[in-house]
Amino acid sequence: MNAQTGAGSTGQIVAFPGKNSANQVGFDREELQRILDLYGRMVAAGEWRDYAMDFDKHAATFAAFRRTAERPQARIEKRPALRGKQGMYTLFGEHGQVLKRGSDLSNVLAPMERRLVKAVED
Repeated sequence: MNAQTGAGSTGQIVAFPGKNSANQVGFDREELQRILDLYGRMVAAGEWRDYAMDFDKHAATFAAFRRTAERPQARIEKRPALRGKQGMYTLFGEHGQVLKRGSDLSNVLAPMERRLVKAVED
């Protein structure tokens, strides 16, 4: 495999969005730390096993999976265009239903935090 061209690999390597990337929405360090903290605790509780991230010019998405081959159990989306309307963060459930929307990521992640508490108590 050629390290420079990525020949022989099946995936595509995309640069992580930086401050100067106007064509791509991304999570900042604090947002990503908050999301990955929840992800790590859900993995430890046996709820999640895999994740995927997607970045485009309209939204940044973090999807968490119980099993790799399934649809995501939860999806967190950041859409800056909705900042002044219903809030730029949205938490979607496994079937695509909106579980929570808002401007504060902590509040949007609250339903997953409650689920984590239930998983630990069992």
